[in-house]
Amino acid sequence: MAFGMWQPAGLWRRVPLGKAKALNIVAVTDRLDLAPAVAGWLLDEFRHALSPSHHEQVAKLLAQKAPEETFVLFDGDEPLGTASLVTNDLPSRPDLTPWLASVLVRPQFRGRGYSAPLVKHVEAAAAPLATLFWLDTRTAEPVYARLGWERVGLERDTDRDIEVVLMKRNLR
Repeated sequence: MAFGMWQPAGLWRRVPLGKAKALNIVAVTDRLDLAPAVAGWLLDEFRHALSPSHHEQVAKLLAQKAPEETFVLFDGDEPLGTASLVTNDLPSRPDLTPWLASVLVRPQFRGRGYSAPLVKHVEAAAAPLATLFWLDTRTAEPVYARLGWERVGLERDTDRDIEVVLMKRNLR
């Protein structure tokens, strides 16, 4: 089996990919030029009534401060997707932190396993911060379950006025 390389939180790890790929993950705070594209992807995928404008989303990405961070997965020079570490992603659960958020593989690259290195990278970044890591999803519960996440229950996302699946991952 071939392995690709990716760098979570300063450490190199090997991720099986099926085909040899030169994967790299970078933080948006290290590549500020990525913020407009990432903002567009996020708004295209997750837009709802309370979403910020594109300009506001770019500003949010550029204003992130540790421990919050947004990461972009590359294959060579091609950006494939993004995922974020945030302190709160579900308004109804401010008691839970930190969160895996905004996991997105661009449509033309879906179905190739690219979400796994993104998720693993953000997990590695969150590990020094907490024992439990949280996420909410409407449609990707099976993907996260395959990556070791456990369903906690259903919650209401009051910003989007939808029901979501709350999931957790033990990082230790």
